[in-house]
Amino acid sequence: MSTFEDKFGRIEISNDALWGVNTQRSIENFPIGQETMPKSLIESLIVLKKVSAQVHHAHHKIAEHTVRAIAEACDFILENDLDDAFPLSIWQTGSGTQTNMNVNEVIAHIANTHFKGEGVHPNDHVNYAQSSNDMFPTAMHLSTVLLIKTRLIPSMEHMIETFDQLIAEYGSIMKTGRTHLQDATPITFGQELGAWRHMYHEGLEQLHMCLESLRSLAIGATAVGTGLNAYEGFDQAVCDALNQMYHESFRPTPNKFHAISSKDSFVFLQGALAAIASNSMKMANDIRFLASGPRCGLGEIVLPENEAGSSIMPGKVNPTQCEALMMVCAQVMGNQTAITIGAALGNFQLNTFMPLIIHNTSRSICLLSDALNSFNLRCLKGLDVDTHQMSDNLHQSLMTATFLNRKFGYDQTAKIVNQAHQEGKSIKTVVVELGAMRPDEFDAFFDYQKMIKPDEAQ
Repeated sequence: MSTFEDKFGRIEISNDALWGVNTQRSIENFPIGQETMPKSLIESLIVLKKVSAQVHHAHHKIAEHTVRAIAEACDFILENDLDDAFPLSIWQTGSGTQTNMNVNEVIAHIANTHFKGEGVHPNDHVNYAQSSNDMFPTAMHLSTVLLIKTRLIPSMEHMIETFDQLIAEYGSIMKTGRTHLQDATPITFGQELGAWRHMYHEGLEQLHMCLESLRSLAIGATAVGTGLNAYEGFDQAVCDALNQMYHESFRPTPNKFHAISSKDSFVFLQGALAAIASNSMKMANDIRFLASGPRCGLGEIVLPENEAGSSIMPGKVNPTQCEALMMVCAQVMGNQTAITIGAALGNFQLNTFMPLIIHNTSRSICLLSDALNSFNLRCLKGLDVDTHQMSDNLHQSLMTATFLNRKFGYDQTAKIVNQAHQEGKSIKTVVVELGAMRPDEFDAFFDYQKMIKPDEAQ
């Protein structure tokens, strides 16, 4: 152990630690929970420190050897497994200052010990022209954009691809529709699949709108939005470097006071994530109902048999991937509440719920991505159709009689349906018994294909 002293007194730090007094005090002052800062946020902070140092050198603000040591230290951290160097709890200062200083201290330590930094200082050099108040939200935006693009969007695109394959294979199969959990008029399975597919198409469009908002960065705002201790052109130069690195279109925010005090981009994003979660829960719930059985349920589709479903009932198979996805969706919806409250409680020139907001944002994105990937691979891709059961359910349905409205009217058709239901007979049998149509006339008129689309224009 080594002893250090600052204005707050003496403190001991392990000789193996890569951090300094700010990080150590945070470890000791906030022993709360097990949640630490998202790795994606830490990586984005490190990238921003490297880019900022290089911009400072280009503007003749920091010496070349200092910038080189900082950049090499940043690359070293990103290329090696140094997760243990960033141990701080989510439940710390609401500005994320201690995590910003954790990153500054680790970079400075490695720059000085590994790359001849010759006195690289965590504040004066690594944090030059920055404040936690603008650097932390900038890293929030950067890490969130990258997570959405590299994880969530691909997982949703894979879902769409699988739905396309299912529609091509099973799309023409006729089945009964259902509203209010009751039998309704016919549809094709392709139409049902297409509705689920469109959920993810809509979700992608909503995410792209969110990305546009998130590309506006707070960099250059420093402490309260005035840009104190930064310099003109720094914000744009950082954005230019990030855009070249990630083939992106980041830009300095048009209002830096808003950027550090408000987190509406994350509320907007979480709304889109909650919509994706809501749709995913609906889809998974539909699928597990349609797969219910195998003997005493709807039984129209068959799910892959991945594992034993019961510790006591031999041979039981459960819709476990549906259940896992639905639990994730419930968590994402809960995260929305925390983010909305956190964004609403920004005071004056700073939001002080940023660790909570980025924790729940990254958690929502990663959970949804993982759950959709698992569901797609282990459930959707292996989905099979019981065509006999679909056909049987369709032909037993009384709601196909809706097609008779055009011939007999609503009231007369309702009487036919009621009689068929009470006597346990088919629609055709009742129509023929009433003398309303001959069997061959009924067969010629009662066309299921005409029930799944509007009449053609005359």
